[in-house]
Amino acid sequence: MDAYKTAIDGLFIMLGAIMVLAMHAGFAFLELGTVREKNQVNALVKILMDFAISTIAYFFIGYGVAYGIGFWDTATVLADKNGFELVKFFFLLTFAAAIPAIISGGIAERAKFNPQLIATFVLVGFLYPFFEGIAWNQHYGLQAWLKASYGQEFHDFAGSVVVHAMGGWVALPAILLLGARYGRYGKDGRISAHPPSNIPFLALGAWILSVGWFGFNVMSAQTIDKMSGLVAMNSLMAMVGGTIAAWLAGKNDPGFVYNGPLAGLVAVCAGSDLMHPLGALVVGAVAGVLFVKLFTIEQNVWKIDDVLGVWPLHGVCGLWGGIAAGIFGQTALGGLGGVSLTAQLMGSALGVVIALVGGYIVYGALRAVCGLKLSEEEEHNGADLTIHHVSATPGKENSWN
Repeated sequence: MDAYKTAIDGLFIMLGAIMVLAMHAGFAFLELGTVREKNQVNALVKILMDFAISTIAYFFIGYGVAYGIGFWDTATVLADKNGFELVKFFFLLTFAAAIPAIISGGIAERAKFNPQLIATFVLVGFLYPFFEGIAWNQHYGLQAWLKASYGQEFHDFAGSVVVHAMGGWVALPAILLLGARYGRYGKDGRISAHPPSNIPFLALGAWILSVGWFGFNVMSAQTIDKMSGLVAMNSLMAMVGGTIAAWLAGKNDPGFVYNGPLAGLVAVCAGSDLMHPLGALVVGAVAGVLFVKLFTIEQNVWKIDDVLGVWPLHGVCGLWGGIAAGIFGQTALGGLGGVSLTAQLMGSALGVVIALVGGYIVYGALRAVCGLKLSEEEEHNGADLTIHHVSATPGKENSWN
């Protein structure tokens, strides 16, 4: 029976890894549909290369930083429990690789290619697993201290803070240090609109992400005996809440409508195993409104050129998710309990601080050493021709702007 159990656990988490791996296609098509036609090839290549570099960084460095496990002891790792530790690595790798995939959307259309690959290696090899180990593997005694002081540890079941807030708040300094696309904001206060180039591809990306997210959340249990249908139900309700709220707040703009479910799913990750489905609906709805309002302010008032709105979508909604777990996880609001709002606030704040400081260090160093941004001429020609020497739409180059 033990052999069957370990085999089933291995299959369970492998299916989750495959579903989250598919989400990276969602990241690619979401970005492809949002950027201008002259940058579509770059979006596709960048997501795939980021995943490949993430795999190398996490295999050789990051997984050991977070969990203290290496892959050199064949007796205990390669064969033990049907190779469960290997598929567990695969599953957690897909989470780690989401960090550069998130950042990619914020710095789209004007970032140099190779410096971003260097940033990917450092972030996935060192920065992300540093906080991952604190939140999910008891590193440095923070969780023990929170439990002793406030009765509960920081709870992030599927990564609202560990993955999404981390990615969004690392992206913010990258976006600020990179600067806006040339011509995006005029000296006279004029804002040049860059509407999505392909709504069907944007929608396809959002659908792929939404479907894969049920692997992201449900399979975070990691073993079959801990799997909970409540997580699936709460993910569904948050997705729907985010969609409807973004549709209303965004006045039926399809770009907002299709980012709404993503906002809801980002926010529900942390407490999806604790909340009542009605609580998850509210959490998702708040996230949908947060994304629409903050994306509009970010772009039009603060004039921060965050192309896909990754800071409000992942950074702010992820932070909201960490806090919301401490609110809607309480038994008084229909949750299962076992969560402390104070611990949630402190753990979420720590994740944001680590992401901001780490992001400024990594991208600040890269800007000083090799630069981050394409030249004005390169950006005008488009990243596709400048970097990859091929167009997604041959024959239409003269119509680009």
